[in-house]
Amino acid sequence: MSPAATTRRPARSKAAARPGRTTRRRVLRVDHHKRWRPASRRGGVCGYTLDGKTCARRGAHYCEPRADRVVRFFAELLIHPAGALANTRFVLAPWQEHEIIRPLFGEVVWSVQWGRYVRRYTRATVVMARKNGKSALLSGIALYMLCGDGEESAEVYCAAANTRQAGKVFEPATKMVRKSPILAKRLKHIKNIRRLVDEKTGSHYEAIPSDADNELGHSPHCFILDEVLSQPDDTLWKAMVTGAGARTQPLMLAITTETTDQVSFGAEFIDEADRVMEDPARAPHHFAFVRKMPRNVDELERLWRLFPARPELPVSLDPWDEKNWSWPNPALGTFLSVQALREDAIEARTDLSKENGFRQFRLNQRVSQVTRWISMDLWNARAGEIAPTPDWIRGRLGGQRCWGGLDLSSKLDLTAYALVFPGGEVLWRFWVPESVVPQLDEHTGGKFGEWVRDGWITATDGDTIDYDTIYDDVAEDHKAFRIVDITYDKWSGEPVRQAIVKRTRLTMVESDTTYLRMTPPMAELMRRLKSKDDELTHFGNPVARWMADTVEKKSPRDDPDRQRPVKPDRDKTGKRIDGIPALLFALDGSMRGLPKTSVYESRGMLG
Repeated sequence: MSPAATTRRPARSKAAARPGRTTRRRVLRVDHHKRWRPASRRGGVCGYTLDGKTCARRGAHYCEPRADRVVRFFAELLIHPAGALANTRFVLAPWQEHEIIRPLFGEVVWSVQWGRYVRRYTRATVVMARKNGKSALLSGIALYMLCGDGEESAEVYCAAANTRQAGKVFEPATKMVRKSPILAKRLKHIKNIRRLVDEKTGSHYEAIPSDADNELGHSPHCFILDEVLSQPDDTLWKAMVTGAGARTQPLMLAITTETTDQVSFGAEFIDEADRVMEDPARAPHHFAFVRKMPRNVDELERLWRLFPARPELPVSLDPWDEKNWSWPNPALGTFLSVQALREDAIEARTDLSKENGFRQFRLNQRVSQVTRWISMDLWNARAGEIAPTPDWIRGRLGGQRCWGGLDLSSKLDLTAYALVFPGGEVLWRFWVPESVVPQLDEHTGGKFGEWVRDGWITATDGDTIDYDTIYDDVAEDHKAFRIVDITYDKWSGEPVRQAIVKRTRLTMVESDTTYLRMTPPMAELMRRLKSKDDELTHFGNPVARWMADTVEKKSPRDDPDRQRPVKPDRDKTGKRIDGIPALLFALDGSMRGLPKTSVYESRGMLG
């Protein structure tokens, strides 16, 4: 395997040619008050006080004294249990303090239910490479939640793939307790059941197996799930999350390394955290710290947009370049040995199986040919004026020339149709059997049913799509717009093609979702999304946004410039992407342009 095929990819934009760094400063400056938060002014002055420092802010805000309390708990009560920093005070590293602990515990919102300020984050996901001190950090958080958070009868649990692995998370906490005179005096360790007890508050911290059937009776104040990638499904996580409903400010914390299984609970979990990091408004209660080595130029440029001027960002896609190691390994150079990574890299360069392990565990990179494709910051920037209804868009574009794309599903699922106009405007139609709506409603938190009611999706009667409705709608668009042609997926498409041609006499162009047919329109769509000019406007179509957020692409390992969209497992994931292939088909048509004029039309029969 040639290094050029696996380590670097030619730049596709000026941004991808970012110059390398000659020095790597690790100075971290963070203004916590500028972090994104909900625009809520509910609640009076915070008033939280610690050692003479009082928070005078109101509404959703960063409460510095609350964050100080946790930072001081680590520094004053905890001792590093092992490693290069063993037997020294647990003074948080700058990245631990400012990028995890302070925002996680300092961000607060007003709770109408409890009549006071509570922590904003009830969910937290930390994704980083192995050997970056996660066990010690988790243990410190667990001990704080056990006896430092002011919660009576707090139940704190940790779980992993099995009881033995959970014990590896629990054991550092017991060592910290033994090394701390104050905690050793206050907490009791019951060894045979792996439990720490705080008799003063009636609280306990316990390691449990990852068997959700036996964990339904808990009321966790804090739950820590180690290595999400090892969980077979989400049953344990759901059991703990639902059990925490009676707590004032619970914390469900998951920490993990990247997975290799693209269709798994771990992959879904990590991908959601990645989306929240990109768009915090997506889930204001969810804290996400995600540090992964990018797999392609799109991911690399996305990092540069989200974290401008960060010195530890990767400079390329080369896994062997040490300048790229700091981002997935924030502890590198402090308590993570650079030499250890160098030695692993030397072995991995000559052994494919070791290379995959190095990428996954040392660079926190998903080892898969399938990657998420569209970054939501790019998509959102191309909304233009937000359309209140689909008819509003049709009214503005009436009479204009356009190209169509039709992505057909089975009769039992969703079908999509897109029109692309010369100015970059996009108009979609979606059809689905009404019997599928409840299932997709469940996967979208009730949004799918709203989209049906608001007219963004047409639900046809029964268990199968009514194709006559599709034909009628296409014929209606044929009257309203000047459709040049419609590119369609040849899969099960011939009967539909015949019916549409019979009704409209429109030109229908056969296509498919192979690398050959998809690479050009996918490159064109990404070019338009990244363009500073308004070359694409989707008017905030909520169904298309859902699909854009979901779509993944696949590229051959030896030719990353070739690409095609990947259809998700509909039954397992509830994801749908049909509107994106429909858009790609329409773009394919627009790239072909207008049909060539016949010589007889331009010169006449006798010209």
